[in-house]
Amino acid sequence: MTEKTTPARAPRRPRADAQRNVDALIEAARTVFDTSGVDAPAKEITDLAGVGVGTLYRHFPLRSDLVKAVVESGIDACAAAGPQLSAAHEPGEALARWLRRYTEFLGTKRGLAPALHSGDPAYEALPGYFLEKVGPALTALLDNAAAHGAVRADVSAHDLLYAIANLCMPVPGKGPEYNQRMVALLIDGLRVPRPGTPSGSSLQ
Repeated sequence: MTEKTTPARAPRRPRADAQRNVDALIEAARTVFDTSGVDAPAKEITDLAGVGVGTLYRHFPLRSDLVKAVVESGIDACAAAGPQLSAAHEPGEALARWLRRYTEFLGTKRGLAPALHSGDPAYEALPGYFLEKVGPALTALLDNAAAHGAVRADVSAHDLLYAIANLCMPVPGKGPEYNQRMVALLIDGLRVPRPGTPSGSSLQ
């Protein structure tokens, strides 16, 4: 007589209302962290999300859980924007818009810097998660733009990710608009001039 094996059950999906609460908490935390920092009171986050403090701790028992979720959510949105922009714009313009989106994402991480640089092991996997998600999205945009002659072909996605990250480092006495202007200059430098195209025009 053989033993019967019980088939493995697929993980249950979160209920729709629970997922809405998670999404609301992540979005509220992103806003609060940007304005009040990562040590902002939990009630400030839950009030903005429209849920109770108990709901926050049920989904995110530790502050690091919430910070990590906020970062991963931003990474996911940034990666997902690649195919969306490719479908809606010419290759060069899709790449330029994505790079500006990436710049905005880096700007939102400023409020998270104290936590992300704290040495907490909870954040150790984030760099790998970032490259796994964002790297292929940018590579596809860059390769498509280069294939259509919109940008130079001697720049890699890795080059751009780190170049823009460096350009987005805080500069004493300067705000985020300064970083955005520096990135705009980089984007313009990627452009392959077309005959009769004035210098300084945007990617097409």
